[in-house]
Amino acid sequence: MSEQDDSDGQPGDDERSRDDRLANTPGKGVTPEASAIEPAAPEEFGLVQAWWGDGKGKTTAALGLGMRAAGHGYRVHLLQFMKGGTASVEAVRGEYNAIAALPGFSYETTGNFGWHGFLDGTDDGEHAARAEAALARTSELVEAAGEADLDAPLPLDGDPEDGVHLLLLDEALYAANRGLIDSEELVALVEGKPEGLELVLTGGHESPDYLLDAADLVTNVRKVKHPFDEGQRARKGTEY
Repeated sequence: MSEQDDSDGQPGDDERSRDDRLANTPGKGVTPEASAIEPAAPEEFGLVQAWWGDGKGKTTAALGLGMRAAGHGYRVHLLQFMKGGTASVEAVRGEYNAIAALPGFSYETTGNFGWHGFLDGTDDGEHAARAEAALARTSELVEAAGEADLDAPLPLDGDPEDGVHLLLLDEALYAANRGLIDSEELVALVEGKPEGLELVLTGGHESPDYLLDAADLVTNVRKVKHPFDEGQRARKGTEY
């Protein structure tokens, strides 16, 4: 009988303590492996998240969250309010290519060329019109989610009009901060969302105080240092 075995044939203290430790780890000590993506339904979705601040990473965080949810087989849609970018940003975006290759993840953008408030020749009225169109589109998608069974798997190749589990509203907070959309209308959409829809809003350098009561998670992405301040332009593969 081994030194780790008790006299009655039961595992010894060292072995039991190891099993106890593994039982409290993710996957019980088994290294995760990739598996095929199949349609599934989330068990605990339904919160509202807001990511704002003057630091880089708000959209990146939302995209990462979307990728994670899609990897579990949940239906995800990205709607971008303001994503025209600057002259240094090419028309092709790396995130769009990646989303197109990922089952269950779709996107659309209403962003005008250029950036609101920059001296780039773009019309502020056009920026506002496109942001308002994105708000109206959000209303359609939220209503569609309310008509869908979010407790059940949704087709990974289905239209977002047929319902999604996770809706990412990129730069929606920026549009509200800059007065391109009515913040009260945005809050009304958030408060009226179906119970099972996870909603993520990003953007803005100012605290979305109007959203604090309606949001479950609010993160301030704070800049400590940014290469843009030294003249570095947007780089392919990191900013677009």
